[in-house]
Amino acid sequence: MSSPHGRVAMNMHRRFPFVALAVFGGLAGLVRQAAADETPRPVSAQQAEFFESKVRPLFANRCQECHGSDVQEAGLRLDAPPMAIERAGDPVIVPGDPGQSRLIEVVRYQTDVQMPPDGKLSDEEVAALVAWVDMGAPWPAGSAAHVETMDERMARARAEHWAFRPVAAREPPSVKDAGWCANPIDAFVLARLEAQDLTPSPPADRRTLLRRATFDVVGLPPSYDQVQAFLNDKTPDAFERAVDRLLASPQYGERWGRHWLDVARYADTKGYVFTQERRYPFSYTYRDYVVRAFNEDLPWDRFILEQLAADQLDLGEDNRALAAMGFLTLGRRFMFNTQDIIDDRIDVVSRGLMGLTVSCARCHDHKFDPVPTADYYSLYGVFASSVEPDTEPLIGQAENSEAYAQYERELNERERAFTEFRDVKYRQLRRELRARAGDYLLQVAREQTPQAAGDEAMLSLGPGELRPQLVRRWREFIEQSAADRPAVFGPWHAFAALEPDEFAAKASQIAAGLPAKAAAMETNRLVAEALAGQPPPSMLDVARLYGELLARVDRMWDEALEQASASGAAVDRLEDPAAEELRQVLYGRGSPAVVPVERAQRLFARDVRDQLTALRRKVEELKVDSPAAPPRAMALVDAPSPTDPQVFIRGNAGRPGETVPRQFLAVLSPADRRPFQQGSGRLELARAIASPENPLTARVLVNRVWLHHFGEPLVETASDFGLRSEPPTHPELLDYLAATFVEQGWSLKKLHRLIMLSSTYQQASSERAEAAAVDPENRLLWRMNRRRLEFEPIRDSYLAAADRLDPAMGGRPVDLWARPFSPRRTIYAFIDRQDLPGILRNFDFANPDVSNDERPRTTVPQQALFAMNSPFVLEQVRAMAARQEVAGQSDPEHRVQALYRLALARPAEPPEVELALRFVAEQPQDGTTKLDPWEMLAQVLLSTNEFIFVD
Repeated sequence: MSSPHGRVAMNMHRRFPFVALAVFGGLAGLVRQAAADETPRPVSAQQAEFFESKVRPLFANRCQECHGSDVQEAGLRLDAPPMAIERAGDPVIVPGDPGQSRLIEVVRYQTDVQMPPDGKLSDEEVAALVAWVDMGAPWPAGSAAHVETMDERMARARAEHWAFRPVAAREPPSVKDAGWCANPIDAFVLARLEAQDLTPSPPADRRTLLRRATFDVVGLPPSYDQVQAFLNDKTPDAFERAVDRLLASPQYGERWGRHWLDVARYADTKGYVFTQERRYPFSYTYRDYVVRAFNEDLPWDRFILEQLAADQLDLGEDNRALAAMGFLTLGRRFMFNTQDIIDDRIDVVSRGLMGLTVSCARCHDHKFDPVPTADYYSLYGVFASSVEPDTEPLIGQAENSEAYAQYERELNERERAFTEFRDVKYRQLRRELRARAGDYLLQVAREQTPQAAGDEAMLSLGPGELRPQLVRRWREFIEQSAADRPAVFGPWHAFAALEPDEFAAKASQIAAGLPAKAAAMETNRLVAEALAGQPPPSMLDVARLYGELLARVDRMWDEALEQASASGAAVDRLEDPAAEELRQVLYGRGSPAVVPVERAQRLFARDVRDQLTALRRKVEELKVDSPAAPPRAMALVDAPSPTDPQVFIRGNAGRPGETVPRQFLAVLSPADRRPFQQGSGRLELARAIASPENPLTARVLVNRVWLHHFGEPLVETASDFGLRSEPPTHPELLDYLAATFVEQGWSLKKLHRLIMLSSTYQQASSERAEAAAVDPENRLLWRMNRRRLEFEPIRDSYLAAADRLDPAMGGRPVDLWARPFSPRRTIYAFIDRQDLPGILRNFDFANPDVSNDERPRTTVPQQALFAMNSPFVLEQVRAMAARQEVAGQSDPEHRVQALYRLALARPAEPPEVELALRFVAEQPQDGTTKLDPWEMLAQVLLSTNEFIFVD
């Protein structure tokens, strides 16, 4: 609450002293303790989550300005646990009974006491408080008589929390069954198993192992021939060579690149942007960059540098890495709200690369982690100092063809139409802004003069007719002019300081003294003449006189320009110094009437903005739709002048607070943390994130890789390594992997080999009752987890079985659901974040609006119905049944075997052959079904768990 709200609270206290004390005093501050004989109620994890997500932010945003650590109106603090939740005769909060709780009455506005006094809480907020009281008003422990400072929180986090401690080199522990250990990973896993009297599972059979590895690495099923070759290879290093072959495949980058695109919240559209072009013209260049980076085993630290600051790296002649910055630029556009766009970029960087929820500090200090709001806005300044260039940089080479020449001509024509129209309207706008300077001065004077409200009816001017942004600019300009332009606006401030009831009397005295001030060059001569000739009777008249004076000077400048143009001379100032000083108010640097062209577009009238949007959309549509458009990078560059960020109080950009430097997070920085010095600071930020000294980056990455190999991560909250995260199931293993990853040059492929060649990875997935009784969730890794494939490998496997998979890599996104169905791999699908196809949602596709650590896993009927009825699936089924290996077989048994080999990469067992032949014989062959019997058998095989699950 602001001070007026505080007065309302104090008045309420005087009018209703007992009730006010009950409401305001019933919740204790941190320095007051619960009654000694009251035992704190235990708080469950679900209750704590509800309080922290629903109730505490409500108190922080709506109450703590007057009832927090700095101010305690009526003695109340709402940043601490309750002291006494029930008072004799007048309960404040009755746990479990909202109807008897005084707190609920006042927030419902059911009595004369109404809180907050500046406006009722929303229905959702009231419902949250009701639910909180209904569940017993739980307040998680941790708030005590002493409030930790942020420095103390940081020190405690560094000392106690596993994720903030330095990554330590770990020696594998001693184990009883050392012979099972193929590499150090196994020793860490086996030690935990032996501690629980558990043993690992036996190795998976060779066919299962190869299928597991193939899907893990390239996202496609192994062929029957590949399986047979592996089964027949009896050399000790057969699996190692198979892993190397898979990692060398270009399809590896497509598989693992897709995993990273989930983290990068990749999509080909901007989300809802009203009438503007929704599609990104060159989003695909980031996707192709990611695929190439994985295939080339680009060191992960370099991968980070390029994604955040490729524009500041020495790229040599190959500038394709500029596309890496799509990591930042391809998020949702939030109707082009700058604050939300930057918040999204902070989130994808902090959670995606470091597993830290920095965005939670946007409105207040992070409630759990040692991240102050100041650190959030330090990063905010980095991205606020980075802009997208008007023209995306060209990467690669444009084709020397007639199609490309035609594209260039059409693009230049559309851009010329946009630029010419914008420039004409911009010149008109600047003339208008100068011509209406007097109107804006009148509005500023009206705001400064309370009694002037009654004069508005006599003016043709109203606030609705002026642009609020310009009113604000003129207001700030006038305020600053006391220091910057005292000769011009000194008289304005002198008149504005007069009280309304003494204005007429004292204005004459001020006016009488102006000629002397002009003679002493303390006041502009023309201003003194205008105001001294006839003393203004009100502040509005002062504003009118200033407006007339500025208009006269503007006409003088127009005449000077005309004369200079007629004579061929050049002119850059008015001859009269006093007139030139006034001209600078309209034309000089910092003038409210001088608006940069990029900002001016927000000031255009609606019809002009609509026309500009339509012209810009034509440019963007050509870039998106023309096959001849050469690839460009969705890049960032540093702004000409870096932004000195200010903390937005409660996250409100309209309430700027203290200025903070652009710098890295304090909790991850040395004691002598220094502000960034190089432009925006993006490169310095990237280096801080990619530093081996950063305890989070390597841990987060190896945890993500482990997740995709085992189906479960070592740290359950893969994008949150903060204080509320689940601890690692194997902390020493996590550190061993992180340290080894860095030592081996941040190489992902070496990390894959290390994991896949372990005995842990090669275990069978079968259930074991005695192990499940001890560890039902398999957190100790006593077996491999059985996993359903994601949608991409399922769809790609359909195409592979039909021998229709297009091996071409890269390029513009394709519509997977338009006929004829595209045979491209699913990673190349057009992803519309605003209208994600239902089939992708049914198969748990990652939400492209946010960074995703892992996808949800659901089993719903639509998944089976897709395999049964999808026109795409039916098309692949027909193609599979028509392959020469199948249709060319005259023997039905041979045809069954061929289908099994194509679908499942193995021969059919005799009972399966018998069952398949019986199934085919029982199907109608009169054309009444969509598929013939052999096609139906193919569909059955492509719908089995064996096809869509990996053991």
